[in-house]
Amino acid sequence: MRNPSDLSDPKGPQWFEETVRDFTALGATGPLAFAVAVVLGYLTLAYRRKTALIVLLAEVGGIGFNQLLKGYFARPRPQLVPQKVYVLGESFPSGHSMMAAITYLTLAALLVSEDSPMRHRLYLLGCALLLIMLIGLSRVYLGVHWPTDVLAGWAAGAGWATAWWLIARRVGAR
Repeated sequence: MRNPSDLSDPKGPQWFEETVRDFTALGATGPLAFAVAVVLGYLTLAYRRKTALIVLLAEVGGIGFNQLLKGYFARPRPQLVPQKVYVLGESFPSGHSMMAAITYLTLAALLVSEDSPMRHRLYLLGCALLLIMLIGLSRVYLGVHWPTDVLAGWAAGAGWATAWWLIARRVGAR
C-alpha cells in the first residue's frame, strides 16, 4: 500500500491519506472515551444506572484485557515502512481495532431494544461494523499494524462486547 519509489508515501491522493487518519482517530483513546462518557452521562440522567455500570465495566475491563493480551504477546510493530502516525506499545492485538469493536458494538447494542424493528437493528449493527472495519483497515494502511493484529483485535473485541451484551441481558440491563 506504498509508493514503491518512496515507502514513506502511502498509495492514493493526499485527501485519502487524511481521511484514513481521520478514521484511525475514531479508534483512539480520546474519541472512544468521549463517546463512552457521553453515553454514561445520558444513561445516568435517564436513571438507567444498571446499564451504565455494564457499559463502564465492559469498557474498563476491555482496556485491561487489551493490555493483558499486548503484554502477553509483546509483538513489535511492523518496521517495513515509515509510520504515518504516532504509536505506542506493542502491536498484537491492535488496540484501536479491539477497543473500537468493544465500544461501537456495545453502543450499537444499547441503541436498539429487542422490540426494535429488525431493519433498525441491522442498520445500527451494520454502521458499527463498517466503522470498526474502517478503523482496523486504516491501521494497516498507515503501516502501524500487521493484518493479523487487526484481525485479532476485531475478534477479541467482538467476543468481549458479545460477552458483556449477554451479561447485560442476564442481569436485565436495558
